[in-house]
Amino acid sequence: MFPARHGRGVAAWAAVLTTAALLAGACGNGENIDEVRTVEGQTFDLSPEQSGRVRADKVDAIAAQVPQAIRDRGTLVVTGSSQTGPPLRFYASDDRTIVGSEVDFAYLVADILGLKPEVTAADWSQNFVRIDSGEVDAFISNVTVTEERKEKYDFATYRLDTIALEVAKDADWAMPDRKSLAGKRIGVGAGTNQEQLLVEWNTRNVAEGLPAIDIAYYQQQTDYYLALASRRIDGFLGPNPVAVYHSATSGETKIAATYSGAGDALQAEIAVLTKKDNGLNGAVHAALQHALDTGVYQKVLDRWGLRSEAVQQSRINPVGLPRRAG
Repeated sequence: MFPARHGRGVAAWAAVLTTAALLAGACGNGENIDEVRTVEGQTFDLSPEQSGRVRADKVDAIAAQVPQAIRDRGTLVVTGSSQTGPPLRFYASDDRTIVGSEVDFAYLVADILGLKPEVTAADWSQNFVRIDSGEVDAFISNVTVTEERKEKYDFATYRLDTIALEVAKDADWAMPDRKSLAGKRIGVGAGTNQEQLLVEWNTRNVAEGLPAIDIAYYQQQTDYYLALASRRIDGFLGPNPVAVYHSATSGETKIAATYSGAGDALQAEIAVLTKKDNGLNGAVHAALQHALDTGVYQKVLDRWGLRSEAVQQSRINPVGLPRRAG
């Protein structure tokens, strides 16, 4: 169910999943999968209609905090990656509509602010460019708070940033710490905080005289999961929600270990990113806190199986992932 770069996500990824692990409903000619249910009973809605999406009412006092230009326009323009993967952000079974937990959070914030959400997608680096230019209002796509990003952007947190090492289900090695990755071939997404952490671990391992980690870079979920299935890599380090979804629906992998996205330094957090000091961050933060206080926030997490990543409060610009060495 992971998207190819320009659509055909659900249909393309279905070919690499084990059908015995899926209890799915089909639509149309049977090529599009609208629903997936794991053996534990968690159901994921892959349809473009998203009839079960959690919505919220406008809160006038919070909506009044939105900059006037955005209020006059009446829309909240949100960007995000087109390649994050279920359950975070992915193409629905029509290969056109972007859905997922991050989209649901965009709707939730827009609802509370009294705005109509306009959901768009771009390559990861282009999302920052779109924020810089003012083309979009918010970047909501599993974005980690980092000290470097805080120089240019504001953040309002809404989820813990947990990453996972996913390995073949019959893998006979464990990962109690970074040293167990020495000599292994580990896949990772380029330009992500998972890459930063993996490179850091490798540097420390080599400094201690251990074999280097063979780091393999991937851009698309279908590519790295096919590499994992064919044993061309020993594991993949990526967002925990994506690993949980894939391991639960494919029946071919398992999660060997999970970590904070900031490593040992602190518990990293995922946040809504907005342009620094443009006046929108306070309203977004208030909307997220209202969602937390009223319980609709938890409903979104429950809908996408993200209970373990809940935060107790939304925070503005907390301490983020440390700067890269050098």
